[in-house]
Parts: sequence; C-alpha cells; structure tokens
Amino acid sequence: MRISGAIFGWTACLIVAGAASAQEWKPARNVDIVVASGAGGSSDRTARVVQRLLQANPAFPSISVTNRGGGGGTVAWTYLSQQPGDPHYIATFSPTMVTNQLLGVTKLRYTDFTPLSIILREYVLVSVNADSPITSGKVLLEHIRKDPTALSFAFAAAPGNHNHVVIGMIFKAAGADPKKSKVVIQKSGGVGATSVMGGHIDVLVGAPANVLRHIQAGKMRAIGLSAPQRQPGAAAELPTLKEQGIDAVFYSWRGFLGAKDLTPAQIAFWDAAFVQALQVDDWKQDLVKNAWAEDLKNAAETRKHLDSEQELIATMLAELGLLKR
Repeated sequence: MRISGAIFGWTACLIVAGAASAQEWKPARNVDIVVASGAGGSSDRTARVVQRLLQANPAFPSISVTNRGGGGGTVAWTYLSQQPGDPHYIATFSPTMVTNQLLGVTKLRYTDFTPLSIILREYVLVSVNADSPITSGKVLLEHIRKDPTALSFAFAAAPGNHNHVVIGMIFKAAGADPKKSKVVIQKSGGVGATSVMGGHIDVLVGAPANVLRHIQAGKMRAIGLSAPQRQPGAAAELPTLKEQGIDAVFYSWRGFLGAKDLTPAQIAFWDAAFVQALQVDDWKQDLVKNAWAEDLKNAAETRKHLDSEQELIATMLAELGLLKR
C-alpha cells in the first residue's frame, strides 16, 4: 500500500515543526498500552503491532501491553481514566467508545480522555463455519427473511458497536427488524471464531484478520465484507456484501487515546512517535497481512473526527432501532 504525497508532506511538517515541542517531554519509564479487550482480537492485534513498531524508537525505555477486557472496553477505559495527566499510559479505542456512551453502557466519553491517534480503518467480515448451509449473502438474507430469530450472530465486544451496526444493515436489507437479531457478545473476535468453528454460533461478524487463516485452512467460509469494493492484500479474495446486492458498507477505525489532561508537549511527542512508527516497511506489511487500510490521523484530527462520529453513529443507531432519540 502506498502513502499519498499529502501524507508524506504532512509527516515532514509534523516532524520538523513538532520536533522542538516533542523534545520537551519523553517517557521516563515504561509505557503501558492498555488493550480494551481480551487477547486474540483486533484491538489486541493492533496494540501488539504498534508495540513492536514503537519499540524501535529509542525515546521509549520499554513498552508493555496489558489486556483489560470486560464491559465492551469500559474496564480498560475506566483504568485509563484513573491515570490523569500521565502520558505513560495509552489505550486502544474504536467506535465502541462512542456507542457505549450513547447506549448508556458507560458514562465515559472520548472527551474524558486525550484522543491521540487513529491509525487504520477495518471493514467488517461476515463469515460462517465451512460446513454451514449459508453459502452466500443471498442465502443469508433468505434465512433471515424466513425466520429472523433462527440464526445466532457472534461479535465482540459490546452491543451497538460497528459489528452490531453491520448486522442491523443486513437485517434491513432482508426486510427484517434488526431488534429481532439473535446476537451473542464475545470477549474477542478470536473467541467468536472458535465458537463458530465449534458449531456453537451460526455467523461471525468481525475483523477479517480474526478468520483469514481459518478461511485459508478451509475451516470457515467468507460470506461478505462491508467494503465499497474488494480490498487489496489478504482481503483480495473476499467478496463484498455490496456486490451481492446488500447495502451494508461500514467500517471501524482503530487508534489510541491517553489519559485526560496531557500537556501540549506530551501530545506532540505522541504525534511524532506514531508518525515515525508508521513509516516503516513493516507497517505496510502489517496492513496487507491484517486486511487493514491505513488512515493516519494525529491528535487534533482524531478529536475532530470523534466530534463528527458522535452525531453520525447516534443517527445510525437510531435508524437501526438500537437507540431511541
């Protein structure tokens, strides 16, 4: 995957203009990346890739990854909220933080933290056991039309998140009530894949990277990706829901946030650190391997994005019957 000239230009400006302020602060001890899910899922995978890339930066004494799953991310984010002003803690986050607050799962909001970056976007894959009678998006819609409650849908890790939104879109495409969907919340996408392969759940809705190896091994079958067109890299062979006539185009973004009240110098350090980490060839290979699309935003851009996402997601959840407005 190639980075546009605009990104390179922005990168150069950030490194030059931000170098002086970034020098005002650097980590004095270990930095802990707190993962807002259990091991084996997309958030965990993102954290460990970023840990590896950041460790190449000599400014970091050391970097650890700690999984604090539970409550659809609220356990991790509650922990981070208890470290105000300390830039040695960052946490993974995704649209789940927005949906949790909108649905009343938690009172924590992105404004209670310091958004630091969004680094990628990830489309949602619908998949089933290789022995499933569901062989395509068309067949999936037929099952839903026949009985909206017959199939169980697994996803991680909180109701109303991006995976749940895609399920709602599929039900709407089938002319069925999204509220009738039988959903089973998993601790991580990896756990969900195991449940589907074991025959305990009918359909898995989640990150492609959680199931690509199982699809390649013939243990699972891809039904459709929530992308506008087929994606490059590891996702090249995955059919989209759209090409099967299903109006379900949606993606999750993934990034990192810090505790509340970080200083401008600390934010500048993290801006520069993420830019440096994501310039290497290893990152480009990670994008291809995990079927990710690069979408780098610095701290200011991330905050602006979250402001717009709040209203967009609220509208979408209301349309799907998941949120009363």
